[in-house]
Amino acid sequence: MAQQDGRAPSGEPSEHRTTTVEQGRFCAARCSCGWRGPARRARSLARADAEGHTGN
Repeated sequence: MAQQDGRAPSGEPSEHRTTTVEQGRFCAARCSCGWRGPARRARSLARADAEGHTGN
């Protein structure tokens, strides 16, 4: 039977969806799995954190 909640049989989300979120003067990467990257001053560093998390 297929999983209905978008999770793999192991309980992990089937795909990671990352975004960047502005927090005042800082930007942070976040993922649909609950992971959060550190706050960064440079958006490019937050995007690099997200790419590192997803393995792209």
